[in-house]
Amino acid sequence: MEIHIRNMVCDRCIMAVRKIFQEAGLEPLKTELGTVILDKAPEPDRKEMLKKSLENYGFELIDDRRSRTVERIMTAIIELVHYGGGTRGKVNLSGYLSEKCHADYSSLSKLFSEMKGTSIEKYYITQRIERVKELLVYDELTVSEIADLMGYSSPAHLSSQFKSVTGLSPREFKALKEKPMIPLDKI
Repeated sequence: MEIHIRNMVCDRCIMAVRKIFQEAGLEPLKTELGTVILDKAPEPDRKEMLKKSLENYGFELIDDRRSRTVERIMTAIIELVHYGGGTRGKVNLSGYLSEKCHADYSSLSKLFSEMKGTSIEKYYITQRIERVKELLVYDELTVSEIADLMGYSSPAHLSSQFKSVTGLSPREFKALKEKPMIPLDKI
């Protein structure tokens, strides 16, 4: 039994959701971003208890197919951008999403735009820029190294996209005392 959950964006989310299920007396067979797999469906009263417990931590059960597909798209992009290692930015996004979601990219794109009010590409760019901000805050890599890591064709391309999204150059962003960051589940 596969249960889909909104707002799982990191390893700590996976641990928190796993713990919520365990506290409800359900041992997940597998827990990953956006999904928990159980050996059987929980009873209705236990599912309601799970729903409330998840909501207390900012998560949400997803019941309808269209919402699950949009959540799968968002999770796939987060995995690619934030946890994709050397593949970040070096893959064909439409092919990657079609493979991850087992659907035609044009239908995924249409559904995503319809339900989220923005395009997949804009969401992807926003996720990439948030990851770049994170790397800039760490101050361990140069802009050139970040551009390479994130799959940008050049540091100039990264800087241009960064400025068009944030209104600041990477250098100006690093100079800010308070850095405006957006939590992944709020993008």
